[in-house]
Amino acid sequence: MTTVPQVSVIIPSRNEVKYIAACLDSLLANDYPKQCLDVLVVDGMSEDGTGAVVERYARAHPFIRLVHNPRRVTPVALNLGVAAARGSVIMLMGAHAACPATYISELVAWLGQSGADAVGGCCVARPGRDSVTGWAIAAALSHPFGVGNSYFRTGTAEPRWVDTVPFGCYRRDAFDRFGVFDEELVRDQDDEFNLRILKGGGHLLLVPAVVSYYYARDSLKKVWSMFFQYGYFKPLVVRKLGGVMTVRQVVPALFIAAVLVAGLLAPWLGMARATAVLGLASYAAADLVAAAGVAGRLGPRVGLAASVVFPVVHVAYGLGYLLGVFDFLLRGKRGAATVSLSR
Repeated sequence: MTTVPQVSVIIPSRNEVKYIAACLDSLLANDYPKQCLDVLVVDGMSEDGTGAVVERYARAHPFIRLVHNPRRVTPVALNLGVAAARGSVIMLMGAHAACPATYISELVAWLGQSGADAVGGCCVARPGRDSVTGWAIAAALSHPFGVGNSYFRTGTAEPRWVDTVPFGCYRRDAFDRFGVFDEELVRDQDDEFNLRILKGGGHLLLVPAVVSYYYARDSLKKVWSMFFQYGYFKPLVVRKLGGVMTVRQVVPALFIAAVLVAGLLAPWLGMARATAVLGLASYAAADLVAAAGVAGRLGPRVGLAASVVFPVVHVAYGLGYLLGVFDFLLRGKRGAATVSLSR
C-alpha cells in the first residue's frame, strides 16, 4: 500500500482580500486527501480584512491555519511557514494564484517518480482586471518577448529540467540541505533559493501538463513597480550566488545600458548615434511584431496595449537592475527594506 505524504501548502499574503478566498477554494476543491493537507496562510498584518477571511476558512476547515508575520515581507513569511509546516512535502502558493483539482496530487506523483528536489507546473497569467490593459498585461507576461525563456510562463512541450519553478512542491529535506529563504531578498527570494538548489547539485523539474493560474497586476503602474523591484534585487542574488546564473536576467539591463551610453556619446561619435538609433529601431520592430501576435489572438485593442506593456516590463526591470548593480555590487549595500514595496 502506497503511503500518501502529508503536504504543507504555504501561502504568503498581505492585503489580499480580493484573491485569498479564490485561492483557498481552489485548494479545497483539490482531490488530494484532506487529512493529508496542511494549509498555512502566513499573513503580513493585512489591513484589508484578509486575516478575517482566513480565520473564517480555518474555523470550517481545521487543516487551514493562519500564521502571523509581523515583519510583513515574503521571505520571512515563507520561513515561518516552513518552520510551522507538518508535511514531508512543502508546496508554495501565491495568494493571487489558483490551481485545478488535480494540481497537488499530480505534482506529488511527479516528485516521487522523478527524483527532483522540486517539481512545478506552468503558470498561466490571467488578467487582474477585465479590461483591455488587464488582458494586455496577462498576455505580455506569457509571451517570450515579454519574459524570455521563462518556460513556466511561456510553456514547453515536454517535462524539462529548469532553473526555477512557480508554486512548486519541494521535498522537506531540501530545506535542510540547501537552507531556507534569504530574508534580505524581499523580492526574488524564490529564484535565489531555486538557483541555490541548482548550485548545490539539486534538480528542478517543470511539468507542462500541470497548470496553475495567476492573476496578474491590474495596472501599468503596478507592473512597473513589480518589475522594477524584481530587477533591483537581482544583482543582490548575483552577489550572494557568486555570479549570474541565467542569461535572461541581464538582457534588459544590458540593452538599456548600451542605449544610454550610445545616447550620451551620440553628439560626438557617429558610431554611437548609429548604435542608439539601430538599437531603438530594432526594439520597436520586435515590440510591434510581438504585439501583432497578441492582436491576432486577443484583438487589435489588446495588441496595441501590449505594445506599451512590453517596454514597461523591460525598462522597469532594466533600470531596477542597473540601480541594483550600483547599490549592491558597487556600494555593497545590504538588502531588506531598501525600496518601497508595492502590492
